[in-house]
Amino acid sequence: MKKKLTCVVFSALMAASSLVACNRNSGPTDDFVPALDTNRECTLNVIGDYGNFKALENEFDKFDNYYKNVKLVYTKVSSYEDNLASKLEGDNKINIFFATSAMLVYEKFNTVVSHMEDLSDPALNLNLDCIRDGLITPRSDNKVLLAPIFSRTFGMLVNEDLFQKENLTIPTKWSDLLTTSSSFISKKYTNPIMGFSKNSSSCLMNSIAYPSFVVDLANAENPNALTLANKLDSSAGEYMRNSLTKVKTLIDNNYVNITECNKINDNYEQVILRFFKGDVPMMICTADTVSGTSSRESKSPEFVANPFKYSFHPIPLTEQGGYFIDSPTLEFAVNKNCENLDMTNEFMRFLLRPQQLNSMATSKGLMTPVKNPVFDPVYNAFNNFPLARTYNPEALGVKDPLSIQIRNASFDVGKGNKTIEDAIAYYGQYATPTINED
Repeated sequence: MKKKLTCVVFSALMAASSLVACNRNSGPTDDFVPALDTNRECTLNVIGDYGNFKALENEFDKFDNYYKNVKLVYTKVSSYEDNLASKLEGDNKINIFFATSAMLVYEKFNTVVSHMEDLSDPALNLNLDCIRDGLITPRSDNKVLLAPIFSRTFGMLVNEDLFQKENLTIPTKWSDLLTTSSSFISKKYTNPIMGFSKNSSSCLMNSIAYPSFVVDLANAENPNALTLANKLDSSAGEYMRNSLTKVKTLIDNNYVNITECNKINDNYEQVILRFFKGDVPMMICTADTVSGTSSRESKSPEFVANPFKYSFHPIPLTEQGGYFIDSPTLEFAVNKNCENLDMTNEFMRFLLRPQQLNSMATSKGLMTPVKNPVFDPVYNAFNNFPLARTYNPEALGVKDPLSIQIRNASFDVGKGNKTIEDAIAYYGQYATPTINED
């Protein structure tokens, strides 16, 4: 069975601050044609978990070129999972909100999902076709409730200057990753590979194991492998063996020193600042982390004193190379019960176009979700990536409970809490919320 996946592991959102569009511009900037009264006065409220969302603020400003009396407000809300339903049903109705595919799976989000508008309704005239195949997956009733705004993948930040200094080549095969790491150790580099490992969320172990696991499921001889894994059948644990072995190999050979990695206190800023010290050749992370690099260069005294060239590359997990696990990292949903729904959809029609999505991705430092993308130079290794090694887990049908199993299994194996055999046998027993049967 050869299928392609769109990795969808989305955590829930929010915390408390507000952002309002400002800096009024004059005159249209592209070929967008307004469909509503351009003198209309109203306010549209967007909520999410980003503390700083200037990329969206920029789009507010551009929308203002057409609707000067429409005020758009972005607010970061605390305890998002717990408060989202009440926000959607409160007096100050939310128009657009951050959402994840996990919300479509778990019963505790049923109220939230009931508020989501079907974005595939032809009457809305949204250009969902501009988004890459696999990033949008309709439900069993063919409704599309989520619109990808950014995409991301797993990989490793590479200090290109260190590779050049030591006359080494950035590895593109698994065997090369091992020999290159060994070479760095022989040259007195104590941490050839690092990443976040204090807890399972966005841990380096999962960034290694998850891509390998979903690809093994996609290409398994048993056509029911993914179904078994999604149902948390214990027999699916065997499909983790290859990915868990890779994690253990890197740690057992001291290419990854978990004790040193544990000193990194968060999976975003602290990962970046540790990388910017300049002594780590390869830092495993996701594109979400990479998005924060440019804005943190000035926060690193070591990088300011000794800047270096860096880029993001797939982890070479096989002799054929690495994988591009192409997944949404931010998705918008529309509250179908909000006030000014027509203007809300008008803004979504404006936003879901290649020029706007590309602009937002560039501003935020994330990957654009549009077809035929040209990624930011830091992601050059993923430009024109071979389709045969590009996988879209959500399109395949990978569910969040499955993702929880491999994330925790790889974390336990990497930390020495479980053997590979024990982790395989434990598949399906890592706790997940109550799941919808659909």
